[in-house]
Parts: sequence; structure tokens; C-alpha cells
Amino acid sequence: MTQPPHDEPTAASPEELREQVEQTRAELGETVEALAAKTDVKARAQEKAAEVKEQAAAKAGELKEQAALKAGELKAKAAELAHQAQDRLPGPVKDGAAQAAEQARAKAAQAGQLWEEKAPEPVRQTTAQGLQLAQRNRKALLAAAGVAVVAWFACRRSKG
Repeated sequence: MTQPPHDEPTAASPEELREQVEQTRAELGETVEALAAKTDVKARAQEKAAEVKEQAAAKAGELKEQAALKAGELKAKAAELAHQAQDRLPGPVKDGAAQAAEQARAKAAQAGQLWEEKAPEPVRQTTAQGLQLAQRNRKALLAAAGVAVVAWFACRRSKG
């Protein structure tokens, strides 16, 4: 006969033996379930994919937030630079720009009237949408125009 292992007590009665057998079965069942879970590649891959997806969503949220902050900073910096550029313009340049702007407005009004008379309706609608977009972003457009004027003036001054 075989000898019982030294680390496990031997059962004194058939009832104790049944309890030991049940406990061993339960432990063996748990071990088999754990091994089966480790070998279930599909389930493990799905768990890993879900984990990676959550991490990617969190990282995307962080990056979006950082991009929004950076865009705000850049917009503020551009507005500040445009304001500084306008402050540095000499009076005659500002006056000339104001006159040119008034002339451009008058010509634009004439062109707009002609446009209303001649352009087809779908084209007018698309143009109206573009105009609304420009009006909503007026400060950015003015800042860009100011920077362009300063750059033009600097180029003109360096050549002359």
C-alpha cells in the first residue's frame, strides 16, 4: 500500500475522510477554473482590449484638454501681438489704413449690390454663410490683418 503524505493528517473516521475528499475536490475545482481562465485566450484578449480602450479614451481626453488650453494661449498671444503691432504703427500709416478700409467698404458695398443682382441663389447662400463665419471670427481676422500690415510696412521700410 501507499503511504499517506507526511504533511496531510490521516483521517480517523470515514466522515473525516469524506470531508477531506470534498475539500480536495473544491480546491481542485478552483485550480481547474483558474487554469481554464488563464488558457482562455479570447477572454484575456477581450479584457486587454477593453483596458487599452479605456486608457486610450483617457489619454485622448487629456490631449483634447491640453490642445484646448494651448489654443487659448495662442489666441491670446496673437491678439496681444496684433495689439502691440497696431500701437507701434505711425499715425500716417493708421490714417492710410483707415482710408483704405473706407474705400474698400465702399467698393465692397458696390460689389455686394452688383452681386445681389447677378449671382444665383445657391451661390448667394454659400457666400452669406461665409460672411457669417467671418463676422463671428472678426477679432482673429483683424489681428491677422494688423500683423500683415506691420509685416508689409517692415518689408517696405527695409527695402527703401
